[in-house]
Amino acid sequence: MKALVIKEPGHAEIRAVSDPAADRGGLLLKVRMVGFCGSDLNSFRGRNPLVSFPRIPGHEVSATIVEGSNQNPALAAGVDVTLSPYTSCGQCASCRRGRPNACQFNETLGVQRDGAATEYIVVPAERIYPAKLTLKELCLVEPLTVGFHAVARGRVTANDRVAILGCGGVGLGAVAASGFRSARTIAIDLDDEKLNTARAAGATHSINTAREELHPRLAEFTDGRGPDVIVEAIGLPATFRAAVEEVAFTGRVVYIGYAKELVAYETRLFVQKELDILGSRNALPEDFRDVIRMLEEHRFPVDDAVSSIVTMNEAPHALAAWSENPTRVKKIMMRMD
Repeated sequence: MKALVIKEPGHAEIRAVSDPAADRGGLLLKVRMVGFCGSDLNSFRGRNPLVSFPRIPGHEVSATIVEGSNQNPALAAGVDVTLSPYTSCGQCASCRRGRPNACQFNETLGVQRDGAATEYIVVPAERIYPAKLTLKELCLVEPLTVGFHAVARGRVTANDRVAILGCGGVGLGAVAASGFRSARTIAIDLDDEKLNTARAAGATHSINTAREELHPRLAEFTDGRGPDVIVEAIGLPATFRAAVEEVAFTGRVVYIGYAKELVAYETRLFVQKELDILGSRNALPEDFRDVIRMLEEHRFPVDDAVSSIVTMNEAPHALAAWSENPTRVKKIMMRMD
């Protein structure tokens, strides 16, 4: 079968690879569409330290079941599905606490192990999610779950005022999740187009920090108290600090982004404000179910969130073009049919 392979940093090509091996408890899926996110771009650029080469990317997937499950009628042959791309060992501290999303030994499709940018893939039945969604919608489920999990970590309710720092793919998921919980949601970014998409996804307010000062605008939207919850989805030292500085007293700060350098804090704010500072990683099954429900209710601007859909043969060029102009692309999807 054919696969998209990142041969080395900056070079992707279409190759013939072996058919997937049968796996006890696994179902054979025909991959229909694969989405690429920022982590795939970092892999292509050679900036993901978890990736070795050559590597097949792809962890945002829509597929059709080829060989169905005898135990679960919902997973019959011909059903369209999406999937969770993570593994969990069942034995580490995270798994024992019922939080396998943060498994110490997780291996994500397309990162530590070959991904789904192939014609067929075998996936454990428990990691497959059927849904009455389009292929494009199914492909958006996994990236949106990351933001949904962050909002769940922040214990967001309809009574909260929530600020999301960064409206890229992950931040947009957090905006949608906050809006889905009926919170008053403030989207923050440098790009008007991303902010417009965030408003369509559920943001009630937006701040463009390229031309507006963050603090007075947040004070305006929160009666001077600051947001109850701030989700950081950029990964810069400045935004890591801003989250702590701007959040309300006794508020919650949730970090999704990875800072690429050390972050210096005024740590007295942790104590003075008695903050809950939380990390958020990957997603849990309930996050997948919540995203599917939101998409089934047509409460997300699917078309606005996707820049382009390309064929497998076009994908190497699309990745290279994205690498040259990363800010101009929201999401690329590769169709396999």
